[in-house]
Amino acid sequence: MLKKITLLFVVCIFSIGVFSQNYIVDQVVWIVGDEAILQSEIETEILRLKYEKQKTPESPECVIAEQLALQKLFLAQAKIDSITISEATINQQVESRIAYFTEQLGSKEKVEAYFKKPLSKMREELKAMLQDQLMVQEMQQKITKDIKITPSEVTAFYENIPKDSLPIIPEQVEIQLITLSPTISVAEVERVKSKLREFRERIETGDIQFSTLAILYSEDRVSALQGGEIGFRSRSMLVPEYANTAFSLTDPQKVSRIVETEYGFHIIQLIAKQDDQVNSRHILMRPKISLEDKNLASQRLDSIAQAIRTGSINFEKGVEIYSDKSSTKNSNGLLINTKDGSTRFQYDELPQEIINQVSFLNIGEISKPFSFTNENGKEIVAIVKIHDKIKAHKASISDDYQTLKMVYTNVKNTQAIQQWIESKIATTYNQLTPAYRTCNFSYPHWLKNRE
Repeated sequence: MLKKITLLFVVCIFSIGVFSQNYIVDQVVWIVGDEAILQSEIETEILRLKYEKQKTPESPECVIAEQLALQKLFLAQAKIDSITISEATINQQVESRIAYFTEQLGSKEKVEAYFKKPLSKMREELKAMLQDQLMVQEMQQKITKDIKITPSEVTAFYENIPKDSLPIIPEQVEIQLITLSPTISVAEVERVKSKLREFRERIETGDIQFSTLAILYSEDRVSALQGGEIGFRSRSMLVPEYANTAFSLTDPQKVSRIVETEYGFHIIQLIAKQDDQVNSRHILMRPKISLEDKNLASQRLDSIAQAIRTGSINFEKGVEIYSDKSSTKNSNGLLINTKDGSTRFQYDELPQEIINQVSFLNIGEISKPFSFTNENGKEIVAIVKIHDKIKAHKASISDDYQTLKMVYTNVKNTQAIQQWIESKIATTYNQLTPAYRTCNFSYPHWLKNRE
């Protein structure tokens, strides 16, 4: 569903060009700071809403004009604060979206036919849209970054919510995992290393560009679309093995030795260094797991599961002895929800392969062995146990503190952004045409502060 929504959103962005061809009104209707808003921008957005068959708000011209004005405020401040989005980050997201369209529609030619424009034009429009979008997000994060939430504030927030207005928490589940990484043969590891050594030799002899090989062969498909480039990263943003090698490189013409990380095997090339950050490109390759090795891991897990069912060993001891997933070893196998730090998950927050298992299990039951791809892109084999199931219920401070904290954090962030907007409007020049001075804006200071 998320992919469909994303596709629809960007389809509508691209449709703006089609709409504008039939409905162009070139008139500046609002100046915010030194940025102008055109009537054509507003009309185009109204047509987009109709194209999506969304409910059009009352006084759509006023609503959309204010939305555009708010964006101008954030962008203007982002420029003042020297907030920038790296070219690599923007290009990476552009290429990811182009790749998604290509996958959904079947070919680049079909993408061009669907959107009625060449890929070069699509990239240009996407790049401008994403740059503004990312800068607004960065500015909003800067505004809210110092907000701290205390337990007493969350409790007070909860107690002030009318009991009949408390949010309903959908059914949740706590699960424990024992995972095994199937053994990979020495021959398969050597095959991957040999291929990477071949790539390094071809690059350093000038036979082919690093970026070309990354596009063709790297299994990090996000960076592969950018020729292997990952953008400027600090040490803390990289796994240690990769960081140590990337930061030690000095010659952009050279290629690193083969580096093994939790993601697989890499070769790395320096692009540039900037203060305490490095921009590099890499080619990632992962050894393939044979069906035989996967079956062996499944058989071993099946024996472990049977031992737990018969009481020879408990699940927690099984995690301690057998599981190779470090992120759950220290929590007795409990999977941690990275969204809020709790051990509870709504079903749609879990990987589909795990959902397929837990949907049919009761508390205390253990699944059959199954395989799935973990967050590092590696295929592993696992068994899962239902530690607890929490039925849908009204939120309570004792059972749903983390959820309530997230809700309250969002409230505080929204308040901070609204206060910033009101303050910024009061000190920013803006001039509206007479037709828009009768609008009932969400922030009335627009009208009070006009020249």
